[in-house]
Amino acid sequence: MPPPPPTVTSHPTPHPTAHPTPLYTTADLRAVERLAAAAIAREHGLPLMERAGRAAAALAIEMLGDSGGRVLVFAGPGNNGGDALVAARRLREAFHPVDVVFDGDEHRLPPDAAGALAAWRAAGGSTLGSPPPGGHWPLIIDGLFGIGLKRPPAGVFAAHIAAITAYARAGAQVLALDLPSGLDADTGQTHGAAVEATRTLTFLALKPGLLTADGPDCCGELSLARLDVDAEALVPASGHALDARHLVGLRPPRRRNSHKGNHGSVGVIGGAPGMVGAALLAGRAALLAGAGRVTLGLIDEQGPTCDPLQPELMLRRWHELPRIESLGTLAVGPGLGDFPESHAALRWALGSALPLVLDADAINLLARDPELRRALVGRSAPSILTPHPAEAARLLGTDTRTVQADRIGSARALSAMFDAAVVLKGCGSVSALAGGAWFIHRTGNPGMASAGMGDVLTGVVAALLAQGLPPSDALTGGVTAHGAAADAFCAEQGAPAGLPGLTASEVALRTRALLG
Repeated sequence: MPPPPPTVTSHPTPHPTAHPTPLYTTADLRAVERLAAAAIAREHGLPLMERAGRAAAALAIEMLGDSGGRVLVFAGPGNNGGDALVAARRLREAFHPVDVVFDGDEHRLPPDAAGALAAWRAAGGSTLGSPPPGGHWPLIIDGLFGIGLKRPPAGVFAAHIAAITAYARAGAQVLALDLPSGLDADTGQTHGAAVEATRTLTFLALKPGLLTADGPDCCGELSLARLDVDAEALVPASGHALDARHLVGLRPPRRRNSHKGNHGSVGVIGGAPGMVGAALLAGRAALLAGAGRVTLGLIDEQGPTCDPLQPELMLRRWHELPRIESLGTLAVGPGLGDFPESHAALRWALGSALPLVLDADAINLLARDPELRRALVGRSAPSILTPHPAEAARLLGTDTRTVQADRIGSARALSAMFDAAVVLKGCGSVSALAGGAWFIHRTGNPGMASAGMGDVLTGVVAALLAQGLPPSDALTGGVTAHGAAADAFCAEQGAPAGLPGLTASEVALRTRALLG
């Protein structure tokens, strides 16, 4: 076992994550609504529903542009429908022709929504049970279901969602209120059919389901209307969202009087026969992310002794790493494979006193070996896991579908299970920290669905950890930088929504520029 890691330039204080964007679950939002409504009543202010409808109408007018045109509003049986009815009334007052589809029992509406329906009718509006045939509407407003939906829409509501989908395919813009109908506000899973909006205007605070799993595909362009309510002053946020702004000040500037030993030494264990490229990608990324030295410990005994594209890397066989006294951080998993040497290497790494980043086959080996899992739980040094959904499912003893059905819960369960920092990769990657804090990352795009991306992320996180960042900052900063690098590269190529053919090597290079 190597001696304690050498001293590196440490992060003087944890990176300030006090100002990421707060995320609120459905239960928390109910509490915010109750407290805000009580305060508004005391002050005789404009009710929340009126504020939401006014904000929705303003955005609808913006979406219509100078050409105007009729608006078709779908109002559901709850307060989301009330928001839509207020928006309809406001649009009518602004001289926009509006048709409203409402097929609920008005006698069972919540009081505020019932008042919105009465006000719509008092203003001269009427309602339809279904959209009239043959109509053309440049803009559709989806106010069917809000944060309370937890089951697949059925009957007439499923038909309304199908109608909205048909209008969208015919060229209509769709504005979803609070969140697209059919989307789970807490998990980002769709309950059966769901609206895919052009834009979504969410109220009071962001919901986690808007940012992960199916949420980004359903939401389109996302906007937040806080409705003059400070949610954080009323109820603490459950989690937070991180974007590229989180990278500012993440890594302190290097002192002029420094050398490579001040910036961390990373060891990467992997590269079994046929998979050496994965270890090379991780090692190159670690160098580009600022590690002072990077040594690859390859499983493949016939592997290369030099990387001609990155000769700064030191290449060894894995069993030589325990003799390298300068190692400060280990990354295990890229191309590790399932060989006796793979098991031995992981067992040594888990028994070391070095901070660990575990990915790919390291996670798969953990999932199959209770002894290795116990070794991970018993570590005193920091550990970071970076599974994709299938790997997470193996660790949790379940299936990918179950993991994806509750990505936040799955990430937090893994973090608690291993007392480790965990990122569950995917659309809206979820980071969970020991102690329960969790984050959704708003960086990244579909172009990243290509080979080697996870290996690069492993190298970046390991490099930040080696440079003295706390595990929480190394993980959240690494994941954010990795996604932001892909976003920046794709934007430079004129493909901001994601570039097919984007490679992991391109992302690694762009990550260096973002980390500064």
